[in-house]
Amino acid sequence: MSLNGRISELAAKHRHLDQQIAAEQKRPSADDLIIKDLKRQKLRIKEQLRNLKTS
Repeated sequence: MSLNGRISELAAKHRHLDQQIAAEQKRPSADDLIIKDLKRQKLRIKEQLRNLKTS
């Protein structure tokens, strides 16, 4: 996979996690542990994107 392809894939996963976080936060009984885990995943992806873009 090319570098641009990998960046696009990670960016799509990052957007999807944003959507999942928003959906979980809208639920009346939002699970803070799930939200925390999703945010942690999102942060990992953000770091990977930053590293790939500076390569």
